[in-house]
Amino acid sequence: MKRAVLFLTLTLLIPVSVKAQPTGDLGLVVERASGSLLIVDQSERARIGRITGLGDLSHASLVYSPDQQFAYVFGRDGGLTKVDILSGEIIARVMQAGNSIGGAISDDGKLVAVSNYEPGGVRIFNAGTLAMVADIPTSSKTIGLVDAPGNRFVFTLWDKGETWIADMSGGSPQIIRITGMGENPYDALITGDGRTYIAGLFGDDHLTALDLWQDIPQPRAILQGYAAGRDGLPVYKMPHLEGWALAGTDFVLPAVGQHEVLWVDARSLTETGRTPTHGQPVFAMARPDGRHVWVNFAHPLNDTIQVLDTLTKEVIHEFKPGPGVLHMEFTPRGHEVWLSVRDAGKIMIYDTETFEKLREIDAESPSGIFFTARAHKTGL
Repeated sequence: MKRAVLFLTLTLLIPVSVKAQPTGDLGLVVERASGSLLIVDQSERARIGRITGLGDLSHASLVYSPDQQFAYVFGRDGGLTKVDILSGEIIARVMQAGNSIGGAISDDGKLVAVSNYEPGGVRIFNAGTLAMVADIPTSSKTIGLVDAPGNRFVFTLWDKGETWIADMSGGSPQIIRITGMGENPYDALITGDGRTYIAGLFGDDHLTALDLWQDIPQPRAILQGYAAGRDGLPVYKMPHLEGWALAGTDFVLPAVGQHEVLWVDARSLTETGRTPTHGQPVFAMARPDGRHVWVNFAHPLNDTIQVLDTLTKEVIHEFKPGPGVLHMEFTPRGHEVWLSVRDAGKIMIYDTETFEKLREIDAESPSGIFFTARAHKTGL
């Protein structure tokens, strides 16, 4: 009888009027030429809708709300757009700057931050209404904006070589400024545990790491002199550290101006190896289990993908999906990878074990691919 009463009590506490909406199998693909987003279904390997009217998406990225229903899209034209992936509609849109370069969502899902080139700085918005709640001027272009635990945002200044930590836990930004990061930082990453932040440098021959578990993190140069004694090649496209790989115990990072990726021990931050590659890597992304790393390349060698073995650090597979391979996204458990092949107007889907092509989906100049599983990962 007691069990029956307990069951009845718990049952009555369940709000039966609430109907869950499935979003975990969905994703969005940026169509950069038309300012639109494709809604895709992973299991069906199909496009199921399109959202239009998002402005300039030539260098767009997005993040998801914790419930995976809403995406916040950061356009190159300074537009911040909130879309509903279930209804396929724009919910709100603000033109918050003249030139933007990405953004992040706080760990509680209540704040969205945008990194700006023009006028510089970072602006922070209410995730529900897109009302601005904080304006952080920097007198510099900002890059490498990520979320960190504790309702913090971390970003770096291109013109000043500084990293700022904005703590929003009290409602208004409390700023920690860290100098000496290096010359012209171009991008940054944060590890999934929120501890290590690494900035890549265009003007110095190393990268710089911060331990965010420290009260006042101190810059630490890593991979010093990785291009020493070699001529830097023309950089056609800056590598994206946000596509970083943690493969086993190593970070795998694209080298600037070199045809190689760099392997770094995730704990000691010392170099453990280098792998010569087909071209200048843009993204080096690990399959979710870390067993393989997939690499794409800058123009004019951007028709090629290489797959690296984590144990041997060697190339084990190479193929050419088509012209302009811009981005890769693994399904959450890594059994498939989706590639955006811009100049072919296709999204191509491959089995990550056999490398067999499974399907093609038509798209208008596709670039970034974002599955809703990103909603539960720090830094994505």
